[in-house]
Amino acid sequence: MLEDEELFPESYECLERLSKKYKTGVIANQNPGTASRLEKHGVLRFIDLVIASAEEGLEKPDRRIFELALSRAHCKPENAVMIGDRVDNDIIPAKKLGMKTVRVKQGMWKYWEALSESEQADYEVDDLSAVLELFEEEM
Repeated sequence: MLEDEELFPESYECLERLSKKYKTGVIANQNPGTASRLEKHGVLRFIDLVIASAEEGLEKPDRRIFELALSRAHCKPENAVMIGDRVDNDIIPAKKLGMKTVRVKQGMWKYWEALSESEQADYEVDDLSAVLELFEEEM
């Protein structure tokens, strides 16, 4: 596990609760071993699909990594929701494919200002706890 790698405090509860109702997946630009690191963090059991750039030879924002995830999940874009913190790597490519998008304004990318419609997520929340509220209320 990388020394400075930490999950947001709400990650465990968020993934646990979402996984009871939805299929969950991770699309990440990561070094090799993403699934085993998620296991060490104790959250892999809540995740149905892990697509990591190091293992796939593709990285976000390349639309092919999103298409690969959708294909492996047997999911149409219109039935998928991308939850991410980065506008460039998460929101823009997911929107282009027709996925719903939720931007979590948490961590180092929280100050990114959307400059156009393509950069604007369908929903914005301040933390992962608010993602749970959003799914309970809106989706």
